[in-house]
Amino acid sequence: MSPDKLVHMINQIAQFHARRPEGEAAGLISTHLKRFWDPRMRSEIIAYAESAGEGLCPVARHAIERLVVDAMPQAVDVD
Repeated sequence: MSPDKLVHMINQIAQFHARRPEGEAAGLISTHLKRFWDPRMRSEIIAYAESAGEGLCPVARHAIERLVVDAMPQAVDVD
């Protein structure tokens, strides 16, 4: 899918949650992306945000950052 289409879609989701505090909205957007977006779409929007990210609203950027963090493996303490 084209980056322009993905940016448009995530910004629409962000607009829907615009009245919520940014952290809460970012969490809801991130959850939406995990539930409803194909993994390839998530990978593409993450790559786009990490390269240019032009056109992404701030809360959409925050949501993408949360996707990246959530995808990281958790450290295991072996003590």
